[in-house]
Amino acid sequence: MELDFERCYRAVDSRDQRFDGWFYTAVRTTGIYCRPSCPAVTPKRENVTFHPSAAAAQRAGYRACRRCRPDAAPGSPEWDLRADVVGRAMRLIGDGVVDREGVAGLAGRLGYTERHLNRMLTAELGAGPLALARAQRAQTARILIETTDLGLAEIAFAAGFGSVRQFNDTILEVYAQPPSGLREKRPAVPGGGEAGSIHLRLAYRPPLHAGALLEFLGARTLPGVDELDGETYRRGLLLPHGNAAVALRPAERWVHATLRLGDVRDLAPAVARCRRLLDLDADPVAVDGVLGEDAALREVVEKEPGVRVPRSVDGFEMAVRAVVGQQVSVAGARTTVGRLVRAAVALRGGPSPSPLTTTGGEPLTGFPAASTVAELPDSAFGMPAARRTTIRALAQSVADGTLDLEPGADRTEAVARLTKLPGIGPWTAGYVAMRAIGDPDAFLETDLAARRGAAALDLPDTAKSLAAHAERWRPWRSYALIRLWRAA
Repeated sequence: MELDFERCYRAVDSRDQRFDGWFYTAVRTTGIYCRPSCPAVTPKRENVTFHPSAAAAQRAGYRACRRCRPDAAPGSPEWDLRADVVGRAMRLIGDGVVDREGVAGLAGRLGYTERHLNRMLTAELGAGPLALARAQRAQTARILIETTDLGLAEIAFAAGFGSVRQFNDTILEVYAQPPSGLREKRPAVPGGGEAGSIHLRLAYRPPLHAGALLEFLGARTLPGVDELDGETYRRGLLLPHGNAAVALRPAERWVHATLRLGDVRDLAPAVARCRRLLDLDADPVAVDGVLGEDAALREVVEKEPGVRVPRSVDGFEMAVRAVVGQQVSVAGARTTVGRLVRAAVALRGGPSPSPLTTTGGEPLTGFPAASTVAELPDSAFGMPAARRTTIRALAQSVADGTLDLEPGADRTEAVARLTKLPGIGPWTAGYVAMRAIGDPDAFLETDLAARRGAAALDLPDTAKSLAAHAERWRPWRSYALIRLWRAA
């Protein structure tokens, strides 16, 4: 990835938060690397180099700044936008695939050899998959050190390190102090620090229209899966090592997250999925800049800056919701999917032990796995036979691995495979691409609510004319669609 020195230096000199996560500033005289918005005195030009990733800065011998904590910066919005191998790899690494399956597993998912994948990532990011995963392990370890009372040896393996020695060496190299030093200086835990909780602050690039996110998610909650309580959204998570739950509360500069994990090894994927759900790595200034150039959208963009695309923590869950919601209201879809969830929970013999409950005391659980839904009897579906057939085919395809609906999937291939399933057309595939796979440029021109929103904004409201007009919104048509829905 080529970084323009002058542009980067101007961003550092102005402490521009919009560039946090885009690149990292390394200072030769101090041996540290920072995020662009670091409040420290701007270093001299001759002492600065810029790196495309925290892993690249660490690889060059720099340690993380203790003041601005660059390892906790929002992820680069480039990985949301890009659908190529590097973008897919970064999303998978963020979800902890290297820790669970190794570089071989990552390469296998992407369809490349380990050597070629390492070459591509190093050329783009200045570091290979192992170094990128190592940087993430260091951040995960720091979070566990500072927010839990787990023993340091337990933290080492929970964060994905192969040995305590490797853990100690990495923390010392990245943070210039041993793990025990981080624990001594850990900040006060918000909310009292109840046992078993991990409290995080998830950074984002402002502005963030939290109300739009919570309104969208709150209208679609499922009993026992998720709920909205005032300004706090809670939901269950089905993670690689077990059940978990999270409470998310947006604030002015970050989202407060309280995680309850069945297995602490799931911290990295839990954080990645929460960030994905709320679209926290987006660049709202870039998005709103493009959409605001359209006179028809300018007023709503200025009135509501920072509207994000509500995504998902589980691609299969989102696909089921999309299929059920094809020709029914949001309320009707909630009822039908809720019935399906209850049947799946009953098939498992009751809800799995949950580390978090709803405000009414009901245990929160992650959406049922595809293999569980595939085994349900016909009576559990409560829907027409054709739609039941579609969900069975969908569940079977996800369960046997022929259909990948996670953010690391090949977007074009996933949409093509979706539309080959019985009962899934362009609308459903596009909806899944937008909310499950994370495509920022999906558009549903035939959607009735989108066309109503277009009419309300004096935009063309026939499918063909709206699709033609939407070409000017590329590559952010998913964000334009959310605004049309709000206008409707």
